[in-house]
Amino acid sequence: MADWRWEPFQDDLLDGLPDVARVEVGRLANEIAVRESMVFLEGAAYTGPGPGVRTESRGLLMFDYLTDVRGERIVVVQVSWFG
Repeated sequence: MADWRWEPFQDDLLDGLPDVARVEVGRLANEIAVRESMVFLEGAAYTGPGPGVRTESRGLLMFDYLTDVRGERIVVVQVSWFG
């Protein structure tokens, strides 16, 4: 996976979420980071356009994220928990 990682857009993005939601955010964001590392093999050397903001959901969790290809990271910008 190289050095791909995920991070919240704001430090307080996950505040107020139950622990189970935080765990699910981390799990799903890590899976997306692995997937993106396989799609954008060039990583920091990538020169094409970014894929933009996308939405992913699983179970009671839905979040929007941005793939920062050249930064080799997933930036989670919004989280919704329906639990």
